[in-house]
Amino acid sequence: MFMPETETLAPEPILDAHLLREVSKRRTFAIISHPDAGKTTLTEKLLLYGGAVNLAGSVTTRKDQRATTSDWMEMEKQRGISVSSTVLQFEYGGCVINLLDTPGHKDFSEDTYRVLTAVDAAVMVIDAGKGIETQTRKLFEVCRLRGVPIFTFMNKMDRPSRPPLELLDELESVLGIQAMPLNWPMGDGPEFRGIFDRENRQVHLFERTAQGAYRAPVAVRNMEDELVRDTMDAGVYRRVCEELSLLEGAGSSFDLAAVQAGTLTPVFFGSAANNFGVQLLMDRFLELAPPPAPRKFAGGIVQPTEKGFSGFVFKIQANMNPKHRDRVAFIRIVSGTFERDMVVINTRTGKRIRLSNSQRLFAKERETVDTAFAGDVVGIVGNHDFLMGDTLAERPDIHFDEIPRFAPECFAFLHNTSSAKFKRFREGLEQLLKEGLAQLFELPGAHQYIPLLGAVGPLQFEVLKYRLESEYGAECRVEMSDWKVIRWMTPMSEIPIGGKAPRPEVPSGSKLALDAFGSFAVLLPDAWAVKSLETRNKDWVIQATPPKNGKP
Repeated sequence: MFMPETETLAPEPILDAHLLREVSKRRTFAIISHPDAGKTTLTEKLLLYGGAVNLAGSVTTRKDQRATTSDWMEMEKQRGISVSSTVLQFEYGGCVINLLDTPGHKDFSEDTYRVLTAVDAAVMVIDAGKGIETQTRKLFEVCRLRGVPIFTFMNKMDRPSRPPLELLDELESVLGIQAMPLNWPMGDGPEFRGIFDRENRQVHLFERTAQGAYRAPVAVRNMEDELVRDTMDAGVYRRVCEELSLLEGAGSSFDLAAVQAGTLTPVFFGSAANNFGVQLLMDRFLELAPPPAPRKFAGGIVQPTEKGFSGFVFKIQANMNPKHRDRVAFIRIVSGTFERDMVVINTRTGKRIRLSNSQRLFAKERETVDTAFAGDVVGIVGNHDFLMGDTLAERPDIHFDEIPRFAPECFAFLHNTSSAKFKRFREGLEQLLKEGLAQLFELPGAHQYIPLLGAVGPLQFEVLKYRLESEYGAECRVEMSDWKVIRWMTPMSEIPIGGKAPRPEVPSGSKLALDAFGSFAVLLPDAWAVKSLETRNKDWVIQATPPKNGKP
């Protein structure tokens, strides 16, 4: 479990100066948002300003322009969306940045949730014209549960936007988090002229660049500068001055401890598409965001600066390079120093494993990693029998319980349409399920085996079908079911010796199933059926979320 810096920690072990220096430079974060708020565009611009790319692509580019750097799967390029999470590492401002790019479509998957277990902070992108939207709220709640510090970027100020004071109020009233604007927009839409840096009392006037492909030129002035007045409409200038005066009158002060505890969000305004405010966000974020935090496990706390290596698998991806049919396990390093060819223990199985083929991935590009530190993400290529959530450590007693299971919101049968390719179908499905693309369920007593899958969003079934056919040559058909709700069932009393194992009573239109861990689950058509299920099964613990290891 992630630990904010405000919690009481165990005594710090004897430190290695080099390790301490390397860990303190790490910033590992993700960008979260509702679809079309500008997440992938902001990712590109952070890479542009960080010097990781020379020319920014865009999700909305024309066919003759570059595809977005972080979108590597062919399906993503065709649709202009992100459907898988990518790890991007680069250096900027004395920091080593690990940017975990998450899916940005409306049917985001558990992959998004899992990535948020591997970060130390998050940047929340909000469309300033629309405010807080559904997926933003869901992802925010996942971050809040883990105490992850959140930085807010109010995007698209170059378009007609809601009043900035109203946007701040919505953050506090809808999400329940205090907001502190560190800069302020100078107008919006066609009248947007730049950003006022409240901390340094400076106006940053921006010029547009061709499709936002290059770093935007910046002119820095004082608020009272004649150039600033002449650049803006008199009414807009007056309104901005009044808003700034109101903010100053509120008298709230910046509290770094509250930021790192996840109860206060610094707010930045700008336009990622036109590079307005991106560098202000990036520079201040790196100053305020925490380095890798300690993590809890059943036996205590692991400090990132401990010499002993430990980490956990938060993502598995097959066929990132179709030519090699490889499998990559992404490991978030929690403590110590990673060294290529080091031998560690998979604490789930007790087996010792040599981590030889270690790589750093920048979208589809790869380079061998010889050394890495807490906060970094390393891809281990090979056919190791890793599962999502596995802990790899030099100590056998460490096991991080970081990867949650989530309740699917839609269900579908996956039909193999070519009996001659059944082996490909079975092997491909087994591999993709290990990646966490979907959850597998079994219907007891079914006469024919047709995989029943559950997912957070229906697009996951389309992705799974696309990958089975394109990567494994296994043609298949998706048949959506009418079930929309799932409840896990655990008997309250022990099964009597020699007695028959009890089964829950299932309402009409519902179906009893077993999940991949052998736990009973009931698939229901709607929320009304849940009430009937509860009435009929008074001797069962009924849960909306999966039990851990089959236990309530």
